[in-house]
Parts: sequence; structure tokens; C-alpha cells
Amino acid sequence: MIRYALRCDKDHAFDGWFRSADEYEAQATAGRVSCPDCGSRDVVKALMAPSVAPKAVANPAPVAALSTPSGPREAALAELRRRIEANSEYVGMNFAAEARAIHDGDAPERAIYGEARLEEARRLVEDGVPVAPLPFMPVGKVN
Repeated sequence: MIRYALRCDKDHAFDGWFRSADEYEAQATAGRVSCPDCGSRDVVKALMAPSVAPKAVANPAPVAALSTPSGPREAALAELRRRIEANSEYVGMNFAAEARAIHDGDAPERAIYGEARLEEARRLVEDGVPVAPLPFMPVGKVN
């Protein structure tokens, strides 16, 4: 994965993660890269320093908690995650099958979230099953 520092034409700065440089170019050319603040699709890569791993330290200093939001966007995402986890059932990798069963009336209707392979998710959307990607990974999948 590659992280790019991006900037829109209204001078909003944000980060974007892409599988490769070619993937960024393809998405940007197709107009699928947009500013999270204003929605502008006029986005360019900003100047950024390369990420180089530091040399290992014998007694590293404690690091700030990763669960502490660093700004209003992260706080909003944390609140969204909290609400989804509190009001939905996590079904893991069975998400596609369970979403289809609920849609077809073969399972009780309820709010669920989980994981699906890209092709499974694509088939759900094509078949009219109401699903949406979440902007976070399940707790066990966070690196």
C-alpha cells in the first residue's frame, strides 16, 4: 500500500491509501479521488517526505493511544464505529451469505456488519441487496 499526501483545489489537505501508484493514477483519472472536506475531485498529490522506518530503540518511549481521535473527522468515524458495533451484529466473513439470506427473507431481518470479498460485495450490489462499505476495519483486522 502507498500513502499519498493529497490536496484539493480549495487547499484542503488529506491522505489517501492506494494499492500502487498505477491504482492512484487510475482512480484519479476516473474522478474517483475526492476531498473528504468539500467533495472536490480536482485533487493532486502534495509534497511529502518518504516514510523511512527508524532504527530499533532498546527502550522505546510509550506511544500515544491509537484509539484517541486526532481531529473532528477521526472523532466522527470513531462515533460511527461505536454506533454500528453497538446496534449491529458482527457476522465476520459470512457477511455476503447472511446479507443475501436477510434480503431473500431466509434469515431474520436485523442490522449486520462484517467482511466480504470484493467479488461477493459486487454481486450483492448487482443483485439489489442494500449494502455499503464501512470506512474502518473490524477490530481484529487493524494493523
